[in-house]
Amino acid sequence: MTSSSTDTNRWIALVVLCTGMLMIVLDQTIVNVALPNIQRDLGFSQSSLQWVVNAYLIAFGGLLMLAGRLGDLLGRRRMFLLGLVIFTSASAVCGLAQDQAMLIVARFIQGAGGALTSAVILGVIVTMFPEPREQGKAIGVFSFVASAGASIGLLGGGVLTQALNWHWIFFVNLPIGAATLVLASRLVPRDIGIGLDKGADAPGAALITGALMLAVYAIVQTSTHGWGSAETMILLAVAIGLLAAFIVRESRAATPLVPLRVFRSPIVAGANAVQALMVAGIFGMFFLGAVYMQRVLGYRPLDVGLAFLPLAVAIGVFSLQITPRLNMRFGARATLLPGLALIAAGLVIFALAPLHAGYLSNLLVVMVLIGVGAGLGFPSLMTAAMSGATAQDSGLASGLVNTSMQVGGALGLAVLDTLSTSRLHSMQASGHSYATSLTSGFHLALAIGAALVVVSMGIATATLGRRPATVADVEAFPEAEAAYSQAA
Repeated sequence: MTSSSTDTNRWIALVVLCTGMLMIVLDQTIVNVALPNIQRDLGFSQSSLQWVVNAYLIAFGGLLMLAGRLGDLLGRRRMFLLGLVIFTSASAVCGLAQDQAMLIVARFIQGAGGALTSAVILGVIVTMFPEPREQGKAIGVFSFVASAGASIGLLGGGVLTQALNWHWIFFVNLPIGAATLVLASRLVPRDIGIGLDKGADAPGAALITGALMLAVYAIVQTSTHGWGSAETMILLAVAIGLLAAFIVRESRAATPLVPLRVFRSPIVAGANAVQALMVAGIFGMFFLGAVYMQRVLGYRPLDVGLAFLPLAVAIGVFSLQITPRLNMRFGARATLLPGLALIAAGLVIFALAPLHAGYLSNLLVVMVLIGVGAGLGFPSLMTAAMSGATAQDSGLASGLVNTSMQVGGALGLAVLDTLSTSRLHSMQASGHSYATSLTSGFHLALAIGAALVVVSMGIATATLGRRPATVADVEAFPEAEAAYSQAA
């Protein structure tokens, strides 16, 4: 096989990997649009309906770090393919579900498959594209899929729900999953893995998985029980205790499941913290924005998807074309900080939207600002987060990136939704209309989301140092030659 055909196959394999990721990301938001139809058909109560989403989140967020490490030990390609089989099979069961229990159990299994699939993708990408310039472009493609997929899911959910029925939001995964499975088995390079003897730590696996699942469960339950309830406090305390026990275990284990050295890099730790806070603000906006558009502005499901489309386009343009070059030229931090500022500005403007906002006059600028900011931010964060990982730990680092994204999203949504609901009830008790009360709660939540993004800017400034010039920089930008010579 010639080097040219090998290079072509790498980029085709990237598309295949990102298609698998897109299917999983779409599933996280495509369900939101169809929830009213699912509730009506299967007889869910308002409180039990949340488990259609929560069952997936608990399995997905709880298993991501373990799944990433299993990819290092057993082979990332093997984990990707196994996850695809589980996710696609569970999607079929979700689509066929005729009662509540069947759907919730299938969603939990679907989340487990999604974790196995997505946790290793970034690790595969950084090993397939070791050259910095190519790696930047590849991460840009992955970042676009991971970030813009949420808004595309709202559009897809609206189309399928209105044109067909809610069952098809799951059935659509079957042909995509099958095609991705066949192509990935042929195109994604085989990797052996370092072996279970290098990190088959069963007690550690049980502790970290239990801690993450319990933490996500406690977080998603706050929308029902509240943050100050005894149930929430006990669950979070147990989760923290399990996490502490895990850290002790890993510091003493001869072959730890998660080598703690991966957390010693301030860049890796800082990038994941920034991502969790950034995603908290953005994902909260996705959910609450969709609710606001439907219940206050009267948008249909398809209208909601179209309203978020400019955000997806902006993310695509920047993450695929512009951000990789900016990262090569100026470094991740210099590219990230303006992106975070744009996201915060967009959230503030959305928080000031009037009761009956116009799309062109009030909402379009929000979509563009947040889209451009996310297009700058996600690739920069993923580049930074993976920069401190060795080849043996890239699966773990990839799982950590996805864990910070999912737990950050779940935490952010739970916090913002709880605050929004509390304001809604308080305003209604004072005699205000439902629309006014809902909008007021929406404004409060978005303002808090903007504050979280501002905090992430401070963390990024403190932890993500300026990247020194490299040989690749010199080749790409002659102006960097003096800096490179000085550093050498």
